[in-house]
Amino acid sequence: MRTPREDVLPRSERLRVLALDVTDPESVRQAVDAAGPIDVLVNNAGIGLLSVFEGTSMETAREVFQTNTFGTMAVTQAVLPQFRQGKAGVIVNVTSSVTLKPFPLLSVYTASKAAITAFTESLALELQQFNVRVSLVIPGRAPTRFGENAKTRMQGGIPEAYAGFAQSVFAGMAQSVQRPEVDDHQWPL
Repeated sequence: MRTPREDVLPRSERLRVLALDVTDPESVRQAVDAAGPIDVLVNNAGIGLLSVFEGTSMETAREVFQTNTFGTMAVTQAVLPQFRQGKAGVIVNVTSSVTLKPFPLLSVYTASKAAITAFTESLALELQQFNVRVSLVIPGRAPTRFGENAKTRMQGGIPEAYAGFAQSVFAGMAQSVQRPEVDDHQWPL
């Protein structure tokens, strides 16, 4: 995490919280060096984006992919020599249930997470020979800061031509939050 918080997990002499910006190669190198021997790598970094594709700048799309996709790849690549040489290790890549069914306003975010699904499946085949296990976790919706973190990238992302469509999507999302029995997969399209 870019700004680690020591109070999130219980203290343990077997746990060390390190600063890590997955978009910065030097930060990745420093974190891997500081961590020492690694048994399990969990790639869970991610940033969100709710926007129609037409209203999303390529700069914003690259920012989402840089963290969600290339950041996962960079950290994995930095740890692989350790795992390969030790002929052991576990990689867990966290993606999103939005990859299971299309949702409106999530085209760029979904693409960045779907790339991790494909990457994980292929990587697992490559690393079998070294006894390195690679798994994918596809969590459903959970109370996180996703929306809060996505707000800065949403500015100006809904062109006027899409305003009515976006409003109906946001209304459906609000309804599903208010009624927990409404499944994520029931947002209006």
